[in-house]
Amino acid sequence: MTGDALATLPSRVRDAVRGHWPAAEVGTFERLPGGISSLTYATTLRGTVDADRRVVVKVAPPGLEPVRNRDVLRQARVMAALGAAPGVLVPEVLVTDPGSPPFFVMAFVPGEAYEPKWDVSDAPPAAAMVAARARAAARMLARLQAVEPAAVGIDDRALTLAQEIERWAVLFATAGDDLRGDEPALRDALAARIPQEQQAPRILHGDYRLGNMQFDGERLAAIIDWEIWSVGDPRTDLAWLMAFTDPVQQRVAQRDAPNQAAADAMPAAGELLAEYMAEAGLDAEPAHLDWFMAFSYYRLGAAMSVLAKRNRRAPEPDPGLELAAQTLAPMLARGLELLA
Repeated sequence: MTGDALATLPSRVRDAVRGHWPAAEVGTFERLPGGISSLTYATTLRGTVDADRRVVVKVAPPGLEPVRNRDVLRQARVMAALGAAPGVLVPEVLVTDPGSPPFFVMAFVPGEAYEPKWDVSDAPPAAAMVAARARAAARMLARLQAVEPAAVGIDDRALTLAQEIERWAVLFATAGDDLRGDEPALRDALAARIPQEQQAPRILHGDYRLGNMQFDGERLAAIIDWEIWSVGDPRTDLAWLMAFTDPVQQRVAQRDAPNQAAADAMPAAGELLAEYMAEAGLDAEPAHLDWFMAFSYYRLGAAMSVLAKRNRRAPEPDPGLELAAQTLAPMLARGLELLA
């Protein structure tokens, strides 16, 4: 860790957890991958009532205002709220600290996060395991969306779909013309076809896919990475999960045979929808899912274009993000096809 703020983080974590365990000590901090808006570390707590406890510390980037997706305490708030919801699995939030920079400590949930259509691994999950994980994610989403926000103390205002489009359009505009492709056409088509029948607002993860979940074998152990959660139409998360059965936009040019088998094992969107509906007890599928799928491709384009812009400025650009930029056009075209 670098910088004075991060250098004092271990002692701040120690002092915070001693409010629960007076004799607690913290071990060495290990930087974890993932998460682009905050810094994440793993460490060990000693001197708790249990044996040595593995934990994760999430801290806002020093020197930047801890707002929006950098607001780690907001992430802790929704995770703590959902921790009491039956059947919804999130890491347990242990302590929070509003200091500078703010941080929170959560239980470490062992497992594997792997996005079948995007990731490569030296030991990817077997095909049957990928299919089982995807179905488990669909069932978990139904349980998450059974939770009324107010029932767990979440009273954040829900955005309208028009406001959601505008929010992502503002982000897309920062990417630059060379990374926007036919973005205006898809944006205008979405705005012209906004479903009038919106569903009761629910807590949205915002990036609900297998890569943001910890799996213990086939078992979904925890939903992680709550950086962009909000309250809104539940079809937003459902369509996002379905879109990742075929994201169109690519991150890897070539996969070896085991990783390709894992990608090919991702169930079709309709299969995940059926699993979701069965868990939710729905007789008819949610209306206007094509619109929400097209919106998913638009949101994904905005997020990846901004990452690609930053990547091109890096000393050693990530070829995966450059590939994402090159495959933006067919993904936006897919969105337009869905709205045609």
